[in-house]
Amino acid sequence: VQLVESGGALVQPGESLRLSCVASGFNSAWCEMTWYRQAPGKERELVATITNFGGSANYADSVKGRFTISRDNAKNTVYLQMNSLKPEDTAVYYCRAFRLNYADYWGQGTQVTVSS
Repeated sequence: VQLVESGGALVQPGESLRLSCVASGFNSAWCEMTWYRQAPGKERELVATITNFGGSANYADSVKGRFTISRDNAKNTVYLQMNSLKPEDTAVYYCRAFRLNYADYWGQGTQVTVSS
C-alpha cells in the first residue's frame, strides 16, 4: 500500500503548481481523498477533499477560488491544482486516502515553497 505525492517545488508568488498523489495496493476509487498541509511550527490543516468518484469537493477558506482538487480513478491519482500561490501556502503537502473500515493511508509529503 502506498500513496506517493509529487509536484512540489520552489515557485514565486502568483505562480501555479499541480500536485499529484498516486495510490497503489488498494482501490483508491472507493476512498475520500484529501490534501493536507503543514507549515513549519504549525499544525497540519486540511486543504481540500474530494469524495469517492469525485461527486463533490470542499476547500479550506484560505484556498477557495485558487486551488482545485480533482481525481482520475482510472489512474488511481488525485490532483491539487494550485494557482495564485502565496508565501503563506508554503508547507509540506500530504495526501490521505480514507474509507471507514477499509483504508486510512497517508503519503510521505511533498514540499511547496512560495518565495520571491
